[in-house]
Amino acid sequence: MPNHISSKAHISKLADIEESSKGSILIIKDGCQIDSFVKIKFTGGVSDIEIGENCYLNSGTVLYSGNGIKIGDNVLIGPNCNIVPTNHEYSDKNTIIRLQRFLPSKGGIVIEDDVWLGANVTILDGAYIKKGSIIGANSTVIGVVEAYSVYAGSPAKKIKSR
Repeated sequence: MPNHISSKAHISKLADIEESSKGSILIIKDGCQIDSFVKIKFTGGVSDIEIGENCYLNSGTVLYSGNGIKIGDNVLIGPNCNIVPTNHEYSDKNTIIRLQRFLPSKGGIVIEDDVWLGANVTILDGAYIKKGSIIGANSTVIGVVEAYSVYAGSPAKKIKSR
């Protein structure tokens, strides 16, 4: 299935955006800027990736389709972030991890409007980042982030309200 990239989005010629071989769709809306060396990879599931209006994905960021990613409008994603809505199965000690495939979905990843992810942030399957939040550099998000809050750490914890 072909990707749906707005003609009003700016995608660097050095970005690496794949097309899914399993039917997943990438949607990039108006005003988005995808910087050099951003990688969008369809693996680990069959869900879609949707990026809202006026978002900015900085260099080195990687998005995997996995169980799905929905990014709202006006989201800023700092350099070298990883958005990974999938988890490997590992429970069978007699089978190498690579052959065990993936765990069931924890719901994919949702990032609401007006969120800022600092540099080197990792967002994992089941994360839900609510409107107006900030995630500090080098943090790992594994659950729900309250609206208009600042979180930092690994795992990310609430530092303060905005």
